[in-house]
Amino acid sequence: MRSFAGRDILSLKEFERNEFFHVFDVAQQLEPIARSRKNVDLLKEKTLVTAFYQPSTRTRLAHEAAMHRLGGHVTGFSDAKMTRAGDFYQESIKDTVKMLEYYGDVIVMRHFQQGAPHEAARWASIPVINGGDGWGEHPTQILTDLYTVLREKGRIDGLKWLAVGDMRMRTMHSLGYALSQFDCPITFVAPPDMSLTDDFKAELKQLSVNFKEADHVEQAIADADVILVEPVVQPDYTKSRDERGKEVGMTPANYKITRELLETKAKSDAILLHSLPRMDEIPTDVDITRWSRYWQEAFNGVVMRMTLLALVLGAME
Repeated sequence: MRSFAGRDILSLKEFERNEFFHVFDVAQQLEPIARSRKNVDLLKEKTLVTAFYQPSTRTRLAHEAAMHRLGGHVTGFSDAKMTRAGDFYQESIKDTVKMLEYYGDVIVMRHFQQGAPHEAARWASIPVINGGDGWGEHPTQILTDLYTVLREKGRIDGLKWLAVGDMRMRTMHSLGYALSQFDCPITFVAPPDMSLTDDFKAELKQLSVNFKEADHVEQAIADADVILVEPVVQPDYTKSRDERGKEVGMTPANYKITRELLETKAKSDAILLHSLPRMDEIPTDVDITRWSRYWQEAFNGVVMRMTLLALVLGAME
């Protein structure tokens, strides 16, 4: 297995099966630190640089919290428009990264341009972690989701997945690539204008992913062990900021996971994931049901970022 020390985390297409399980093993070792709300000194001599060109709550703060839990330091920006990377100068990725690498030991980047973290990794002499790139990928989120499934179900192989939402999303791309390494049939449910693209379907087939599509959650939810939901009411991920106007569509019933649907159609031990934020695709009365796991998912997001930071910075093998 390749060492993670000094490695970029850009795409789950690059992950082999044994690397997933190695990451999960390290996460289980570090999880007690986060669960006990302690800070240790594992990365006390290291600094994380956050380069966020798009708004973020969970991804940015989970990385920062992870670095603090491991005793490290954090610097960076959460709004590129307040820097020369996003103001009048629109400084290039290359120029920005060549500066950022002097300010810390690892960079996590979220960008509205697909491939921007990959471009950053070309020029950086320190590891770059992809915190979401346009419609591209979101590897740290799907690693979090898989870890959540493993912790909640005790396994990943053999579980049937249902993915509901906009299939153009970066999380869906990373999910498809990840499941190529597991025995997990998956059914995708999306509005027609947000369904799997022909190119992505061809990729999934090439990667031997066992998938099918359905028009309505009711057609697939009964068989699902894992239900992963994303909004179908989406911002434009190719923009640095997409502030909604007064008129925002709501989620059609085909793509909504209600308490009634779970009670009447879902397996009693199925688990429901959502990376958040949400619109109305999961009503709040679902939060206290036995199916919901998105708060555990949020906690595991810190654990997974702790794991990746410790690995790429060589503090864990």
